[in-house]
Amino acid sequence: MKVLVTDPIADAGLAVLRDAGYEVETAYELEGEALLEAVSDANGLIVRSGTEVTETVLEAAEELAIVGRAGIGVDNIDIDAATDEGVIVANAPEGNVRAAAEHTVAMTFAAARSIPQAHVRLKDGEWAKSDYLGTELDDKTLGVVGLGRVGQEVAKKLDSMGMDIVAYDPYISEDRADRIGAELVEFEDCLEKADFVTVHTPLTPETEGLISDEELELLEGGYLINCARGGVVDEDALAAKVEDGTLEGAALDVFAEEPLPEDSPLLFVDDVIVTPHLGASTEAAQENVATQTAEQVVAAIEAEPVANALNAPSIDESAFPRVEPYIDLAETAGKVAAQLLDGRIESVEVAYEGDIADEDIEFVTASALKGVFEPLEWQVNAVNAPQIAEDRGVDVTESKTHQAADFQSLVSVTVTNGDSELSVDGTLFAGNDPRIVRIDGYRVDAIPHGRMVITRNTDEPGVIGLIGSIMGKHGVNIAGMFNARETIGGEALTVYNVDSSVPDAAREELEADERIIDVADIILNGQD
Repeated sequence: MKVLVTDPIADAGLAVLRDAGYEVETAYELEGEALLEAVSDANGLIVRSGTEVTETVLEAAEELAIVGRAGIGVDNIDIDAATDEGVIVANAPEGNVRAAAEHTVAMTFAAARSIPQAHVRLKDGEWAKSDYLGTELDDKTLGVVGLGRVGQEVAKKLDSMGMDIVAYDPYISEDRADRIGAELVEFEDCLEKADFVTVHTPLTPETEGLISDEELELLEGGYLINCARGGVVDEDALAAKVEDGTLEGAALDVFAEEPLPEDSPLLFVDDVIVTPHLGASTEAAQENVATQTAEQVVAAIEAEPVANALNAPSIDESAFPRVEPYIDLAETAGKVAAQLLDGRIESVEVAYEGDIADEDIEFVTASALKGVFEPLEWQVNAVNAPQIAEDRGVDVTESKTHQAADFQSLVSVTVTNGDSELSVDGTLFAGNDPRIVRIDGYRVDAIPHGRMVITRNTDEPGVIGLIGSIMGKHGVNIAGMFNARETIGGEALTVYNVDSSVPDAAREELEADERIIDVADIILNGQD
């Protein structure tokens, strides 16, 4: 397995990859054809903000399982294209939270007390004590735009220093805001009430230019701090508002264009403090984001859930052992159901009964969809399966019940084609031993592995013997058999675990017998 690293990360992250037995290629400042060639055989790609991961790059990377962003912002990665290609995009949002929050607090104090300006003048030989009358943070109001991980950490730190906290974030609950001491308000109210506003939003089409002339007018007499993403704040408007006295000052660590151009108006306003994107520049933060990113790359390549996946289901590490056995089980149930149902699949329902209903089952549902679509799609995984369903107009529903009549836990995948439906149920026996226990209402006890042949036939003496004889004649070895019927003399369903596929000649011979209604050769676990 090969992991390509196109932007520098801490050695600790590279060590994680090498310890996992992967080939690690570091190639910085790649562009154009050189990047396409380098990524063509990569199983994992690690970037920071320097590499543009475009649709073209993703299409060239046919073996790619994951793009890991060693940091938070992913505006340099085409997530929609990655999803279409079945590639996970994951970031490391927690590795530099403390560092970014501390830098934000430092910039807030620096702006309030004009620390950099006074420092420069003293270095130049001026004792300008009377020129700087600072602002105390105690009893002032902090407005937090974006109450994510970093925003919450900043709010906690400055709340402990005597500031009142108001926050704007349409995606966070009032209960969560209350627990960190913040009052949730509307965006304009946040700006109007605040003495200091700190920005902590990602850069998206919705947030680009979020704070410009009109918004800065609402902050009249206050300070603006941005250590999140460049482009959220209109830099020209900000420089103008500080220079004309609308704002007392500003401090920025991030910019729409980096490095900051030499003619940027921010550089010519004395009360605007700028630093060269230092928010995550601590030794601890760099090691944290590198190791977290590398660990997620390893997880993706090993087909395990990725904790911080942005376009795929993720699951907490502590819950994964309880859910893991059901991932393959749900995928297998989906494969069996899809291969037994005739016609175009119009809907999929994944139902959970018993103990499994208490778990986070998003990844399990995605795996069930993967199983449903894998016989139909040349490239599908848990990343793009939900998108495939949406693109093809397949309705997906999920249900839970804590009651399970016959089993401690049960996963059921039901597919429909408009005219009919078919369900496959699976469970785990002692020791996490997977079993298919019901197919289209027939109670069975089938091992979901390798290849299965499923036959429907009239319940008559000699039919099972005939099937065994024909398969034996054509060299198909039967490893196990599980039979079920509706009523004596009615219709029966039999599941055979076999060691090889059923030749066309054997299928034709079986179907020529009027007692045999249907023969389905089911492929599982990547069998050819």
